[in-house]
Amino acid sequence: MFDSRFQTFDETADPSLGAPRLKMLRARLAATGLDGLLVPRADAHQNEYVAPCEERLAWLTGFTGSAGFAIVLTDKAALFADGRYAIQAREQVDAKAFAIVALGEVSPSDWLAGNAKKGARVGYDPWLHTAGQIARFEAAAKKAGTSLVAVDENPIDLLWTDRPAPPLGRVALHPKKYAGEAAETKLRRVAKALSADALLVSDPHALAWAFNLRGADVAHTPIALGYALIPRRGKPRLFLDPEKFSAPTALALAKLAVVAPPSALPQVLKTLGAKKQKILFDAATAPERLTRLFTEAGGEAETGTDPIALMKARKNATELAGARAAHLRDGVAMARFLCWFDATAPKGRLTEISAAQALETFRRDGGALRDISFPTISAAGPHAALPHYRVTERSNARIGKGVYLVDSGAQYLDGTTDVTRTLAVGRARKEARRANTLVLKGHIAIASAVFPQGTSGAQIDSFARRPLWEAGLDFDHGTGHGVGSYLSVHEGPQRISKLGAVALEPGMILSNEPGYYREGAFGIRIENLVAVEPRAIPGAERDMLGFETLTLAPIDLRLIEPKLLTEEEKAWLNAYHGKVRAALSPHLEASERAWLKQATGRI
Repeated sequence: MFDSRFQTFDETADPSLGAPRLKMLRARLAATGLDGLLVPRADAHQNEYVAPCEERLAWLTGFTGSAGFAIVLTDKAALFADGRYAIQAREQVDAKAFAIVALGEVSPSDWLAGNAKKGARVGYDPWLHTAGQIARFEAAAKKAGTSLVAVDENPIDLLWTDRPAPPLGRVALHPKKYAGEAAETKLRRVAKALSADALLVSDPHALAWAFNLRGADVAHTPIALGYALIPRRGKPRLFLDPEKFSAPTALALAKLAVVAPPSALPQVLKTLGAKKQKILFDAATAPERLTRLFTEAGGEAETGTDPIALMKARKNATELAGARAAHLRDGVAMARFLCWFDATAPKGRLTEISAAQALETFRRDGGALRDISFPTISAAGPHAALPHYRVTERSNARIGKGVYLVDSGAQYLDGTTDVTRTLAVGRARKEARRANTLVLKGHIAIASAVFPQGTSGAQIDSFARRPLWEAGLDFDHGTGHGVGSYLSVHEGPQRISKLGAVALEPGMILSNEPGYYREGAFGIRIENLVAVEPRAIPGAERDMLGFETLTLAPIDLRLIEPKLLTEEEKAWLNAYHGKVRAALSPHLEASERAWLKQATGRI
């Protein structure tokens, strides 16, 4: 009845392969005069989701998390993973071959400085690191008396005999009815924002936005891997593999830019460098290989922020309308899933995988789903205490009485969604209901916040934490991340976190997702997407902003302790549930409408 077409639950990690592969790598390094290698979990664009051929860290260590790093030396090796993946790293990696190091405690560069031997030559692939990253490692290497050496060919690629081919996903134009602005207009805006002679676009998300195109090179995010050069004056150049285009798409893109394969970019940069041009390289995504090649040819590299990032973050009216339509469509699928879950879960036959498959199927049944926006986090009981838990055939647990957390999202042509609901199966324990209510209070504090223009995400992050702090509790992730428009579910530069320094502006879409996690017991998270909007306040002396909540899905009333809510918080929840009920009911069957009426009852 239910299945999954956009995610798998296979366990690909095999810790037993780590030691022999590490031995092979050390032999290869020794044969080329190297004493070590930096191994990031990265591609040439610093993408969150990478193509299978870029999973070098997983091939070497077995670790499949979306963020990680390894350093291999002649006598020791280390895998670095942050707190989200601490348990996963211990399960997937041979700790005898690789020391597992917490990223929050020791950085890879500091570890290198403290462990590399004097005189050692440590290799790195210059396509997989930014110039800023290499500068930090060079400082660490200098401290240790070692040197960094850029390699022409990645040593892991030479050992990885069954490495998948690079992706050739089809590129499609993203129509103006979804984008809201013609690519020609966007490109002129970008050019006008430059002080340098040109911008090298190295972030595929920025590339997709600027040229109104979408691709299929990586899972869950519709991007095409490539580059662009946007000059202050003149016609842009677009570097994409021509095998990805249909003839009509190629013709349309040729009107916007000179199109060439990515292999042509290095020579173009050398030529511009020889002409002493100044090019802006994105500090977050541009490979060190391209920056160095350009400067060695005589060019001036300005390393900074790609101006497209902020332009892309400010959604226009068409994109916001698309986001609302996408969330209505997604809300209908969520309501159907939640109704089904409530009827099915108490029977005790559901598993984490079968629930994830059901949710994806309900979304596909809507007829507009292009992909899920990330692998569904379907977590029962203690698994819910792992914020980035990924269910596999090996870890798959039966959903029993207690707490079940499902964090999921969808990609539609008109918008990207991301929603988390924590659900009670049977009667939840009092401590879980109390924690859920404290998290809800923080969620409501963000949703109802009013703040002056110029306020950053860092300035309001504590709103979500205060109810937990007052109980001596907290959570170790940000309160919210930016979200794209049929692009990445994790978009910058906007975010609500202690590190969110960028001012929130009208049109930005973010998540609102405080949580609480008790290791070995349960986890709580309540997540809606919100859009920043102007807020008119009578008598206000400053321009004020607030949030429009986009997500439409019931919040489980069975996990709420009403006595812990203020009257204002109850009013917010009742108003939100009224909005959900009014929006979704016309699209549901009679039995589903009856369930929704009960699920959104007044508190």
